Order: sequence, then C-alpha cells, then structure tokens
Amino acid sequence: MNYLNLDKKKTASTAKELNVLLADYHLYYQKLRNFHWNIVGNHFFNLHIKFEEMYDDARLKVDEIAERILTLRYQPTSNFTDYLKMSNIEESSENTKDVQMVKILLEDHGKLLKQMRTVVDKADEAGDEGTIDMIGGFIGHIEKISWMLDAFLMKAGDNHPEA
Repeated sequence: MNYLNLDKKKTASTAKELNVLLADYHLYYQKLRNFHWNIVGNHFFNLHIKFEEMYDDARLKVDEIAERILTLRYQPTSNFTDYLKMSNIEESSENTKDVQMVKILLEDHGKLLKQMRTVVDKADEAGDEGTIDMIGGFIGHIEKISWMLDAFLMKAGDNHPEA
C-alpha cells in the first residue's frame, strides 16, 4: 500500500470499523425504503419526499464507504446475513406510524454518529486523513438531518434553549 503511505497494520482496524458502518448504512437505507413505501397519515406528503431524499443519500454513502474500504486495500462486507450480524441498527416493522418513524430514525442517527466517531478515532490512529475527511462530511450531514427531524417532532411555539 505504498501509494497511500499508510501502515497496513494500522489501517486494518479502520477498515474493520468501516465495514460495521457499511452494515449500519445498509440497514439504515433499507429502513428508509420501508418507511418511504409504508408512510400513511397526515404527514404522508412531507415524510414520503424526505425519506426518499434520505435513502438516495444513504445509497450514495454505501458506495463511498465500500470504495474507501477498497482504497485501503481491504474487502468490503457484502452479504446481508453479515450486515444483520454486525450492524448497530435493527430492522423496523412496515406497520410503524409516521411520528414513530421519525423517532426511530433519530435513534439510528445516534448509532450512526457513534460508529462514525469510532471510525474517525481508528483512522486518526492510522494517520488516515482521507477516511477522516470523508466521515467528517458524513457526520455534518447526519447532524443536520437530525436537527430537521427533531424540529419536526417539536410542538409549534417550542424554542431551542438560548446558547
């Protein structure tokens, strides 16, 4: 791996944690598809569109994560059986109600953020700025979407605390 100037022994743990993130993103993506297909009720139009935006983004991130693993010269996990075993994210029922869908996604965002920070820690130990940069962008995006979903759950007239 001379062209990256990274120590392969040090990048092994980064690749391992990226594979967990890849599994997380696959389950997150499928959950978004589930919610997009099965949303009903007063929030149908808004959430149907938002879930589609979110799963389109998740689909792209799945590919970016897998390609980063390959860039580090490791094999990305690619079987759903393995994803189900290693993911921090669980499947959801197709009968989930609209507001509960948003709450579940916020919980999943917390799990994604935790795993992303683990990846960053491992990449930092390996001096892997490429992975840190990629995941840093993912973190900012998930944090912004989380803020929007949280605002959706707030009651009209609620305010955030002053800084």
